[in-house]
Amino acid sequence: MQVQDILKELQSLSNAATLKHNKKSGAHDNQYGVKLGDIRKIAANIKTNHALALELWQTNNIDAKLLACLIIKPTALSPKEVTALVESIDFVGEADWFTSYILKDYPNKDQFRESWMKSKNKWAARAGWSLMASKIAQGAEGLDLDKLLDQLEKEMPIAVPEVQWTMNYALAYTGIHHPAYRARALALGEKLGILRDYPVSKGCTSPFAPIWINEMVKRAEQTKKK
Repeated sequence: MQVQDILKELQSLSNAATLKHNKKSGAHDNQYGVKLGDIRKIAANIKTNHALALELWQTNNIDAKLLACLIIKPTALSPKEVTALVESIDFVGEADWFTSYILKDYPNKDQFRESWMKSKNKWAARAGWSLMASKIAQGAEGLDLDKLLDQLEKEMPIAVPEVQWTMNYALAYTGIHHPAYRARALALGEKLGILRDYPVSKGCTSPFAPIWINEMVKRAEQTKKK
């Protein structure tokens, strides 16, 4: 299957509601607004095709790049290529799928954490902080959590929203998974107030760190009692 054939198929699956939602979330005009479920179906038919994935990514079409995330072979990418991919992201949906389907399965992905966190490219920084959050949740081996909280206190208020989102994960996971730092994480979340007023659907937990931390700790305690 050729790139142009896939683009035609994606275009035929254009959905007005998805298009509108994507634009509201900051998407550019090079997109068709294909439902994610439809993109998954196309990927299931193609299966893994690394070369095709790279070609699709180069189109800079949002739907094509999302499809690329599903059919690429992460282990075939060099570290330089992984960095090039993250720096060419330009929509939050791409960022999330890059993390979930490419970065998640990349060997030694922690090699990118520190350099990406310092990157001036917001998507690299977002991914770097996502790696940091994961490391915190998985035990925080080798991390100085006091120093990390100092960094969050200084940098989080001036970060762009796309980066604040994963920095907030790092803050929340510190409080959730590390009881010795919970009080400070809660206090810092209250002080910063980031995502305090984030709209949340009924039945979902707010991403505001103090609410999130307390809710997850409560659930863990309830699970222990069962």
